[in-house]
Amino acid sequence: MFPTVREVLQLEPVRNGAPRLVAGERGLDQAVRWVHSSEVPDIATLLRGGELVLTTGIGLPADEAGLRRYITDLAEVGACGLAVEMGRRYAQRLPTVMVRTADSLGLPLVELHRGTPFVAITEAVHSMIIDAQLAELRAAEEIHQRFTDLSVEGAGPAEVVAQAALLAGAPVVLENLSRQVLAHDAAGGSAELLLASWEAHSRAIRPSGRTGYDAGSGWLVTTVGARGQDWGRLLMRVSSAEARHVILIERAASTLALGRLIDPDPEGPHRLLLQALLNHSMPVEEVMLRSRALGVPLERRALVGVVIRPALATVAERVLSEMSVRGLVASLDGQSTGVLITQATDEVLRIFAEKVHKSDATAIIAAGETVDSPREARRSLVEAAQVADAVRHPAPGVVRMTDVGLAGLLHMLRDEPRLQTFVERELGPLLAYDARNPREQLLEVLRVYLDCGRNKSAAAEHSHLSRPAFYERLSRISKISGADLDSVQACLSLHVALLALDALRS
Repeated sequence: MFPTVREVLQLEPVRNGAPRLVAGERGLDQAVRWVHSSEVPDIATLLRGGELVLTTGIGLPADEAGLRRYITDLAEVGACGLAVEMGRRYAQRLPTVMVRTADSLGLPLVELHRGTPFVAITEAVHSMIIDAQLAELRAAEEIHQRFTDLSVEGAGPAEVVAQAALLAGAPVVLENLSRQVLAHDAAGGSAELLLASWEAHSRAIRPSGRTGYDAGSGWLVTTVGARGQDWGRLLMRVSSAEARHVILIERAASTLALGRLIDPDPEGPHRLLLQALLNHSMPVEEVMLRSRALGVPLERRALVGVVIRPALATVAERVLSEMSVRGLVASLDGQSTGVLITQATDEVLRIFAEKVHKSDATAIIAAGETVDSPREARRSLVEAAQVADAVRHPAPGVVRMTDVGLAGLLHMLRDEPRLQTFVERELGPLLAYDARNPREQLLEVLRVYLDCGRNKSAAAEHSHLSRPAFYERLSRISKISGADLDSVQACLSLHVALLALDALRS
């Protein structure tokens, strides 16, 4: 960051010259890029802008028109100020025409009333400039290293945005082309205030070029994308577009674009919020805020969690769009898609299931309980996942907890050690016998007997065995298992154990 004219006037070599500002006060905050000392009247032709000019005035024009042109040329070329040593050409004060012209153009004009070596001023200012440039180089190197590390680590958009906000000390927002917020960091401020009416606010921010500063709104903006495909904007709220801010926002945008090329995950923001609800990795208030910024408000809505297997995130997203229904949609584990629907009614779920099944008739669409608060959304999503786990075969429409029955319940409890112990206690001896005698398979005989309602004649016919042979096997089952197959209670216990075994094996 270059020093300003105001800061230069506070340097000791300048103060030794007894400086007095006589015009152009509004230009004191201009940056001083370099210092030139010159006595030629056409110095402006040698400047590029941002220079502080030092002169004794001995070479300046003698007429008012020439002095006016001299000051005007300096202002037009972008010089940041003029300091004149008094006593050689001008004794006590500068000509009025110089003062008035400089003041009208906002060019700081300084009288130096005590002799001071210009070289001392030049060295002091150039030292400040070089120090500032070195600081910028170090900052740029740190920025480069930080974002290189993030790229190597495969950091997500939220981590990149957080790092940009930390380095800038300013709020940063990542949005898609529809002005929906993908990630944000308020840099210690209020995220709710930052994102209030974000879409309308964002559309009013119109910088020029791929990276530009909108002075009216105070946002520095750069486009995010690669290979000619732009997919978002990164915005940083700063008071001015300093070089380090431009370097920072463009490096962050490059990291985001690279991450998207490596892992093109358009579901990322939705997945982040769904997983946050499931594993409590983010406060519910933050989930609500981010979801609202994505255009999916969760407050005061009837919410229902839905799990679809196999994963059909693209289909689910398209269906919700066709229905004009809002929701969060993302693949959860590669095998299932999670959906949090915000306009949950039986009719909405019915139409949703019909449309999804048109794309994949074998899809399992499981739904949890309808809730009215984002805090309870996790319960609905977890219940939907449990129901999806419990469904053994594709079913039409939406499957809910009341539809899964005993087999579904046992499937949900399959990891419970006590259920596994129960199965071993009831069926262990039969399983061991079948392992030693694979041609007999008594367990399947028992299954047919129980499925036929303990009707021995029907079970024998279904097993393609003669009745004597079937009866002999039932007797052997009873002896091995120690169960009375004429007892309703004993057969019920065996039947539950068989269903549980199926759940364990699935």
